[in-house]
Amino acid sequence: MPHPAARLRTILPGPGRTALGATLAGGVITGLASAPERMGRLLRRRFPTVAVTGMTGVGKSQLADRLARRTGGEGVAEVGSAVMERRTRRSRRLQGFRFLVVPGDNAATRLGALDEVFHDEPVDGVIHVVANGYATPRRTAGTTGAATATREQQLAAELDDWAITAHRIASMAVRRDRPVWLVIAVTKADLFVDELDEVVEYYSPGSGSPFGDKVDELRALAGGAKLSVDVLPVSSQGGDRGSAVPAKKAGAMVDALATRLAQLSGHV
Repeated sequence: MPHPAARLRTILPGPGRTALGATLAGGVITGLASAPERMGRLLRRRFPTVAVTGMTGVGKSQLADRLARRTGGEGVAEVGSAVMERRTRRSRRLQGFRFLVVPGDNAATRLGALDEVFHDEPVDGVIHVVANGYATPRRTAGTTGAATATREQQLAAELDDWAITAHRIASMAVRRDRPVWLVIAVTKADLFVDELDEVVEYYSPGSGSPFGDKVDELRALAGGAKLSVDVLPVSSQGGDRGSAVPAKKAGAMVDALATRLAQLSGHV
């Protein structure tokens, strides 16, 4: 009985064999070339990237640590760090998130990080961190001693910071062919636990507050259907001695945020 290769040579003349070989080789090369792209899409679905934005001192790094299940013993980032920090949250189902913590300082490094997460390699979602005017004040460059700032000054600084970030989010949203999601995380909830509902309302679209009005402006620029907005309270330091939020409740707040991220990303 003739060998299969011999039958192939008999059926296909020389040029036909050459064309078949070229087709097979081309298919293999195309498959190999597209493999990294397919792997990249798979990784993006399982581990979407999330920008963590907000002004200096609101607790972005602490929140990212909690979401990534890092312990405080692994070190607390210096307030006003100029380096974009990276965290990863993994689950047993091989899903999670890659968090990019954008520096809060209004400096060239921060603007470069904003360009990276909203333009160069656009993220899948955004956690914008606010603190109801309780951000840790930052010392002016070249000065010593404790920094001071009133709540009114900090709330005004939050609005200025949000204006910069909101512009980048709108620019990213209009370029996308799928919706972009935004979660406004109200941190340090242990400092105003009795006013939680009112504070969440202040940061919500349609509230008529200064911040709510700016969120409405963002939705108008981006297109309401292309941008979902959630507002959730969080206490990254709840459970500490003297905290008004017990550890269990603080953990539940972080878990609620993580669950909402999973829902927005299609993990559940």
